[in-house]
Amino acid sequence: MMVRYQATQAQETLSRHDWRREEIQALLELPFNDLLFQAQGVHRRYFDPNAVQISTLLSIKTGACPEDCKYCPQSGHYNTGLEREKLMQVEAVLAKARKAKAVGASRFCMGAAWKNPSAKDMPYVLEMVRGVRELGLETCMTLGMLTRDQAERLSEAGLDYYNHNLDTSPEYYGEIITTRTYADRLETLDHVRQSGMKVCCGGILGMGESVDDRAGLLEQLANLPAHPESVPINMLIRVQGTPLEHVEDLDPIDFIRTVAVARILMPGSHVRLAAGRELMSDETQAMAFFAGANSIFYGERLLTAQNPQANHDRRLFERLGLHPERREEADDAACEAAIQESMARARIDAMVTDAAAQP
Repeated sequence: MMVRYQATQAQETLSRHDWRREEIQALLELPFNDLLFQAQGVHRRYFDPNAVQISTLLSIKTGACPEDCKYCPQSGHYNTGLEREKLMQVEAVLAKARKAKAVGASRFCMGAAWKNPSAKDMPYVLEMVRGVRELGLETCMTLGMLTRDQAERLSEAGLDYYNHNLDTSPEYYGEIITTRTYADRLETLDHVRQSGMKVCCGGILGMGESVDDRAGLLEQLANLPAHPESVPINMLIRVQGTPLEHVEDLDPIDFIRTVAVARILMPGSHVRLAAGRELMSDETQAMAFFAGANSIFYGERLLTAQNPQANHDRRLFERLGLHPERREEADDAACEAAIQESMARARIDAMVTDAAAQP
């Protein structure tokens, strides 16, 4: 009996892909201090607790998106006053990437307001990927849905990450988006993973969803065949002209709870503070870092929204004793996490074998 108990306990420390909704809800409902203590312990086993991965996000094509996402100012369905812009020239994108690298970014993310990339735009997108890679930056793109062929072409060009968020739970999804299905999003994620690229996938909090919906989003993310390498946790930015402009503000404590549970469920993933950081106090951000967030977008803008000024971020890092994560540190962390998980699985196998051998 003792051997079986030890094996179960050891299994619970590993990365799982079989989380049940009620388990996740129980984590979200833990006393706040207990939850953060548990999340910080997991975080320290997988990462340097004082290193934060820095990304810069650039909108390479803005507005006129045919999707009807109720949170998005770039949707062509809503009048938000956003000026439409065509796909940027390749050299203009590379100039932004050089500037991002100069101020400390290790990853350069490019976003286009498309339902999916067109055949005429793909050659320019691929050239952007190659150019940013040559600068020594990690590359990430979010271009909408991808076919398997498009994912393979992006991978061959050297794209490191592809972002495609699930946004919310399957049950609440239809309240937010009707122009593409949850299954469509999961299919794109499968194309990305099968092509060899890393997955960046998260969601948005504060859209009027319930706690059960937040658990449902985390359940979907944590039970993917492989955990996303990056998990952006966005706080809704209410934009005038969108259907969600009058939704009630999200309690920052609820936001931090979700960050902490994401860290526990996906221990080897980078959990990113993404949209909405401009709305957060320094104290809220500090608590989110303690809860396991270890990635941010850095710079003055995040697609079409304001983002905390780079100088302010540097001062906050100094006050908290944080430092930017280097690419080699991220690689080392992933390697160490893989080694630790392999060793833990070996210990479990040995314990189960011993238990089976006992009369």
